Amino acid sequence: MEVDVKQNCDGVDWKTVSETLKTVGMAYYEPDEHRKAFEASHTTIFIYHDERLIGFGRAISDGVYQAAIYDCAVSPEFQGKGIGKMIMDNILSQISNCNVILYASPGKEGFYQTHGFRKMKTGMALFKKSESMRERGFTE
Repeated sequence: MEVDVKQNCDGVDWKTVSETLKTVGMAYYEPDEHRKAFEASHTTIFIYHDERLIGFGRAISDGVYQAAIYDCAVSPEFQGKGIGKMIMDNILSQISNCNVILYASPGKEGFYQTHGFRKMKTGMALFKKSESMRERGFTE
């Protein structure tokens, strides 16, 4: 499958970003909030197939030794085709000198383990929607 990889936010359909995150069961916000978050990020990756946005992800980072990956998602009909790996490889190449953390959706930990990630024993979180995150299995 032929895809285009873009590393900037020019021309992104933010409604598609919001709807994709909702469809795959991840946290989502209004399209303009996603635009602001991606534009403020250190690294952004958008994958297109036939000019349709099918996957994306971002990292925030100091660019020196710490980074966090957020909002990595692939449209359901394109999952299992290597798009997620492409997103992660592109992001990780931009923050290769950094320690990296991320939230894995419950059940998706194995995907991130293939990229060298390991479960943390000391992770803590303070979520705005704490009850929802507990119900979804992110916190105790």
